[in-house]
Amino acid sequence: MTATIRNLEGQDEASILREIHSALSGLKFGSVEITVHNGQVVQIERKEKFRLQPSSGKNA
Repeated sequence: MTATIRNLEGQDEASILREIHSALSGLKFGSVEITVHNGQVVQIERKEKFRLQPSSGKNA
């Protein structure tokens, strides 16, 4: 898991929407959680799941 600290304080709505778009970009399975405190977006969390396909070969 990787955490990146970005300063969202004082950012306009367009900047926050770009961050949300970035979190959604390329996401196939998972979720994006937006945390709001006192009417301000304070955290954007991306959780991605990787689906593994079972091998079609012999059982190990």
